[in-house]
Amino acid sequence: MDLTTTYMGLKLKNPIVPSASPLSETVDSVKALEDAGASAVVVYSLFEEQIAHESGELDHYLHYGSESYAEATSYFPEPEEFKMGPYEYLDHIANLKKAVDIPVIGSLNGVSNGGWVKYARNIQEAGADGLELNIYYIPTNPNLTAAEVETMYIDTLTAIKENISIPIAVKLSPYFTSLANVAKRLDKAGADALVMFNRFYQPDFDLNNLEVVPNLVLSTSWEMRLPLRWTAILYGKIKSSLAVTSGVNSPEDVIKVMMAGGDAAMICSELLKNGPKRITEILDGVKNWMTENEYDSIDLMKGSMSQKAVGEPAAFERANYMKTLQSYKTLL
Repeated sequence: MDLTTTYMGLKLKNPIVPSASPLSETVDSVKALEDAGASAVVVYSLFEEQIAHESGELDHYLHYGSESYAEATSYFPEPEEFKMGPYEYLDHIANLKKAVDIPVIGSLNGVSNGGWVKYARNIQEAGADGLELNIYYIPTNPNLTAAEVETMYIDTLTAIKENISIPIAVKLSPYFTSLANVAKRLDKAGADALVMFNRFYQPDFDLNNLEVVPNLVLSTSWEMRLPLRWTAILYGKIKSSLAVTSGVNSPEDVIKVMMAGGDAAMICSELLKNGPKRITEILDGVKNWMTENEYDSIDLMKGSMSQKAVGEPAAFERANYMKTLQSYKTLL
């Protein structure tokens, strides 16, 4: 049975790729992921704020929503709270490359060009096989237009693409006005892969202390529907590889990603809850399903449920909205 797939130009032994998480913080934990069957690993992110702390530079985009409020800096972790500094991160990449045989993909989390170009180059020099740009930006400034936000993504990708040769994936937000157009523009700008989607963690209100507090909730399978839908819509319309993240928790989820047209199924929450061994269980489940349904390769199923392949393409558009509402039966 052939489980191989190609993601961002990298030949992978199967579609399962652990996404950026604490599971990549040590060499031993990454080796455990490899032993369990992971085909590649995205290393936890190096934050732009860490780079800025080292270089003393911070792009103006980062100041939106922070310069205006004196308390804003108190929400950033102190430098010593980060697992590693920028230079330790580069050493970690180099050590991982020596210890494992699967591709190692670095991750940069930020909002601007800033020090990204320099560290993208350094990550490549450390031996990384690829780089994921995790552009995490909440445009709260009412004077900032949608076009400016989109251009920021394109400019960041372009600047880094001009300075490194390893493949680059862009982790996208689902909240663009015209997501398909943004995907097409990123594809044209040279993105080797698009990852859908960045999970924007929402703050909560602490009513006892009257504070806004961070709140992390691990994903469940139902959250996969949004990235699954857009993977199916974009498949065959752009050249970039497609990866789904958020909500990939089971063998069935991995199969759905492949049928939508994805090249990689990225897993995080399920591994944080159940450990690396869960990869082996999911792979076994994928193999069993393929055997029962007479698929002998991932390529045979890839894109078979995409918008361009299904009998009713409208199922991914407004018609599905109307049909879904009409199908609900109340108990009253």
